[in-house]
Amino acid sequence: MSTKQFDVVVIGGGPGGYIAAIRAAQLGKNVACIDEWKNAAGGPAPGGTCTNVGCIPSKALLQSSEHFEHAGHGFADHGISLSNLKMDVAKMVARKDTVVKQNNDGILFLFKKNKVSFFHGRGSFAGGKEGAYEIKVGDETLVAAQVIIATGSSARQLPGAEFDEELILSNDGALRIPSVPKKLGVIGSGVIGLEMGSVWRRLGAEVTILEAMPAFLGAADDSVAKEAAKVFKKQGLDIQLGVKIASVTKGKKDVTIAYADAKGAEQSLTVDRLIVSIGRVPNTAGLHPEAVGLKLDERGAIVVDDDCRTNLPGVWAVGDVVRGPMLAHKAEEEGVAVAERIAGQHGHVNFNTIPWVIYTSPEIAWVGKTEQQLKAEGRAYKAGQFPFLANGRARALGDTTGFVKFLADATTDEILGVHIIGPMASELISEAVVAMEFKASAEDIARICHAHPSLSEATKEAALAVDKRTLNF
Repeated sequence: MSTKQFDVVVIGGGPGGYIAAIRAAQLGKNVACIDEWKNAAGGPAPGGTCTNVGCIPSKALLQSSEHFEHAGHGFADHGISLSNLKMDVAKMVARKDTVVKQNNDGILFLFKKNKVSFFHGRGSFAGGKEGAYEIKVGDETLVAAQVIIATGSSARQLPGAEFDEELILSNDGALRIPSVPKKLGVIGSGVIGLEMGSVWRRLGAEVTILEAMPAFLGAADDSVAKEAAKVFKKQGLDIQLGVKIASVTKGKKDVTIAYADAKGAEQSLTVDRLIVSIGRVPNTAGLHPEAVGLKLDERGAIVVDDDCRTNLPGVWAVGDVVRGPMLAHKAEEEGVAVAERIAGQHGHVNFNTIPWVIYTSPEIAWVGKTEQQLKAEGRAYKAGQFPFLANGRARALGDTTGFVKFLADATTDEILGVHIIGPMASELISEAVVAMEFKASAEDIARICHAHPSLSEATKEAALAVDKRTLNF
């Protein structure tokens, strides 16, 4: 067993961890990053849940399934005729795996480029000395005065429906279904449930989503949620709200869910596979926080202050393992901020301007306050909305679903929230993030020249609508 000294040790190589390690190295620190993810061959696969079984692979499958749906249903409108259309699921999944590996290899390259020492394995606290902490990984002991914990989160299991990743699936198993199921059940209508349900629905599965909450997409703006529910229903997703799961029974080749519907009536649903997506829990398994007295809260999350400091001097935590939204980009921003704080700089994360995105079709994205939040706060506001139906580029694309909605302060006109459902919402939301970060007004966006024809013109028109002066609707 050997002992190695570093300035900073990062435990976890997901978006928060690997970015923190690289930024700390850029700032002149001697940095190590520990990550235990393995690829199919047992080799290192840094990137965490996001790269391996989350953001990246799901987007690869969403893209493949969207191409398939366009070919089967949309190409004819463009004068393109196809026959005998079929999907090779194995090849689709293999492409997804290739995309994942490219990202894994990219992170390993970035470590090498930035002189970050990488250790493959699970990192755990082994004790602390005066001004330093010992972290064990395999046969190695790493010693550092500064430790950044970025161990991420794990899928929450439904009691009585534990994951076997064959019939009852987490996000991991949902990405590896070998063939299109005839019937697919999804418990939970959050981001993962909607995205994975959309993938397999496009490929021909009959998808039923069971949601315990009485409202659909409760975190989104009400008008966006209502539009999304209408569109998803038209697409063929059967979304049932206000259900109460009674039991989940696994057979040899199927799963049966007994539940009460919103009216209290007993129902039963038998599916070929069941995806359980009821949220995620902070991952501290094997970290051994008790070895150094690291404080966790009642959810198992690491307790941190506004600057991501834990109760231990020199120990920080970022991303899904701490408070706040479980978003990869939030973890990245915290990772950069912590690295800069360690270096004596003033790292900053503005939680009010973190965008949210759901990569369904149509895409859904928002930043800032929803209309229902502003009403609850009693804040006076103005709203402006513009439909993609009236946007020339959307018409040319053949995708006019949805709208852009602006919410601005009634007195100052400061942008308080922007909500988009429609084509490329994930890209369009960035303009709103920049605007809000600089405290822009709706008038500022309304006065900026946007390229024609472009989807972004819908953003300008929605800003104009705040003052009731849209030009194309």
